[in-house]
Amino acid sequence: MEEVGGSSKGRAAFDRDWTKGNIIRNLLSLAWPMIISTGLRTLGPTIDLIWVGKLGVASIAGVGIASMVIMAVMGARMGINTGMRAMVARFIGAGDAEGANHVARQALIISAVYAIVMAAIGILFAEPILILFGVEADVVAEGAAYMRIMLVGTAAMSFGMMAEGIMQASGDVVTPMRISILYRLLHIALCPFLIFGWWIFPRMGVSGAAVTNVISQSLAMVLGLWVLFTGRSRLQLTLRNFRPDLNVMWRIVKIGIPAAIMMMQRSFSRLVIVWFMVAFGTLTVAAHTLIQRIEMFVLIPSFGFGMAAGILVGQNLGARQPGRAERSGWLAVGFAEGVIVICSVAILLWPGSIVRIFSPESGLVEVTSVFLRIAVVGFLMISLEAGLMFSLSGAGDTLPPMFFSGLSMWVVPLPLAFLLPRVTNLGVYGVRWAMVAGTAAGTVAHIIYFRLGRWKRKKV
Repeated sequence: MEEVGGSSKGRAAFDRDWTKGNIIRNLLSLAWPMIISTGLRTLGPTIDLIWVGKLGVASIAGVGIASMVIMAVMGARMGINTGMRAMVARFIGAGDAEGANHVARQALIISAVYAIVMAAIGILFAEPILILFGVEADVVAEGAAYMRIMLVGTAAMSFGMMAEGIMQASGDVVTPMRISILYRLLHIALCPFLIFGWWIFPRMGVSGAAVTNVISQSLAMVLGLWVLFTGRSRLQLTLRNFRPDLNVMWRIVKIGIPAAIMMMQRSFSRLVIVWFMVAFGTLTVAAHTLIQRIEMFVLIPSFGFGMAAGILVGQNLGARQPGRAERSGWLAVGFAEGVIVICSVAILLWPGSIVRIFSPESGLVEVTSVFLRIAVVGFLMISLEAGLMFSLSGAGDTLPPMFFSGLSMWVVPLPLAFLLPRVTNLGVYGVRWAMVAGTAAGTVAHIIYFRLGRWKRKKV
């Protein structure tokens, strides 16, 4: 493989060929930094919710619903990033550094356009979006304040995710992990000061949580772009011979749109689920919000192994080694499932203790604990689904997972979420069981399609 990047510093580490050697060792070497990076990214909303939880149930519910909208925005951005990641990984696997660089340059333009559109939505539509859910006025006020700042600050997230994606797809997962540690430490340290007005800082409430996110993500963006442009990663990004290439941008978007739809429909379907929860009161909405945060944390290893498999799948397909690509996907699923079993046992044994990390209110702890026990059944299946989904995305085959996501998020759970509370005595718990049923359907579909192997012939 030709040398990738322009710096000699740390070149031996960056030049490791992930298409050769022991697959398990390669998977674990890529997975552990990505688990840490994913965990730190997930920690952001969790940190916000821990501190915001001290402001009351309305703040929890408002920030929770707003965060679901933000996650939909982030999911769309991650989906579009999927096209860039798949193409960069293929070029790196084929030993074409210039091709990878050209793709990365086009991603700069896409990132800028995305940031502008999201900022406009935040300025104009924060309150109307919250009002759509029919929640109480205090919930709308808290959620809109948080959402507006987060969407206006989307530029930092967009360019930061782009930089991270380029480094990871090229095979450098340690540098993004180090950046994640730095910006998350800033977030952890600054968040309570801005929320509660400690020391010299003003008391900003939920707005303080959003401002902290924007500041910390801006640090990640600056560090990520600096690393890329100075050649301190596997792929050095340059603007030499830079020109907009509509064909490459379309190829990125063409691969990314199904993945973006998949990510967004996951978030939007959960927003629809909130409508079902609203009928049971603010306490139930707050409990549902807490479950979403806990789920994100529990699934970190599954996402880390899945994303690592995605890199190996993309690079091995670029190197014309489909057998190694397939084995990488199955091994990632196996490791992730082992971790999720251990986590599930802990959840079943101590659900109340886990919930009290976020809120000590007895009523909220009781409802959320039951939600959590039901969710464990879904966790065991989501782990399988996530690993195969990321593997298919790494191959650039994003259309089938989009349809499978529709099955697991819309076709199965929403009718059941409507019916179960009405035709059974499950009440609001029927909504949670409906979500588990949807996960089961999506998992089965992913397993069948991955075994068919059509993704190995996908052209990007």
